[in-house]
Amino acid sequence: MLKSMTGFGRYENVTDAYKISVEMKAVNHRYLDLSIKMPKKFNYFEASIRTLLKKYIQRGKVDLFITYEDHTGGDLCLKYDRDLAAEYMAAFEQMAQQFGLKEDVTVSTLAKCPEVLTMEQVPEDEEHLWRVLSEGIQAAAERFVETRIGEGENLKEDLIKKLDYMAELVRSIEERSPMLLEEYRRKLTEKVTELLNGAAIDESRVVTEVTIYADKICTDEEMVRLKSHIEMMKSKLIAGGSIGRELDFIAQEMNREANTTLSKANDLEIADKAIALKTEIEKIREQIQNIE
Repeated sequence: MLKSMTGFGRYENVTDAYKISVEMKAVNHRYLDLSIKMPKKFNYFEASIRTLLKKYIQRGKVDLFITYEDHTGGDLCLKYDRDLAAEYMAAFEQMAQQFGLKEDVTVSTLAKCPEVLTMEQVPEDEEHLWRVLSEGIQAAAERFVETRIGEGENLKEDLIKKLDYMAELVRSIEERSPMLLEEYRRKLTEKVTELLNGAAIDESRVVTEVTIYADKICTDEEMVRLKSHIEMMKSKLIAGGSIGRELDFIAQEMNREANTTLSKANDLEIADKAIALKTEIEKIREQIQNIE
């Protein structure tokens, strides 16, 4: 299947514990350029995210947006520092002995001492987080690819129509080219006859001039190569896959042949056909830029 480089995909999942949304969008780019915006808690997974996305995308400037809401109210836990509490108790006993005081330390008194009891964030379950995150990314990526395929198929149909039209132009040039030689020979013979005032014409000289002219305007090689490029591009479009760069190279070769044909054109009709070829090739090149 043929894929466009523009696409969009979105996924959202809401549970009692969390809400996650993943959104992807892309435009054409020469290489794969990933931009990821996500909560800091997911930074640890960035390398894994990039590896996962490369299974779905080969080229394009891709923006990935991830949002995450924790509905658990904050996973906090109370931590009791036993060693620090023991140090406090030892200090209290030392103070009581030194100053002859009564020991009246209670649990509530000890609990009020700094850092004995603290609230700490419960460590995230990384395996659970990655499962939630990867499921969201895969779902968004699959929808993203679907839109790329849909647009890619539309591009393929339009490009094949343009290639068929180019093939018709090539056939027209091939049919017109032999006529040019006959017309040139006829005009040359008439001109020579007029100049010689009825004297015998040197046919060998006429043949030589026609041969030289034929060599100047001959576009047989260009037409053969153009037909080959057209068929090659069509076959690659039908086969699909990540062929954007290959198609761009073929289009450049097409343009070279069309330029040569136009430079050799000594006929208005062939010149018009060559200009039409260049116009279609330029349209094709523009559309190819959006193929993965």
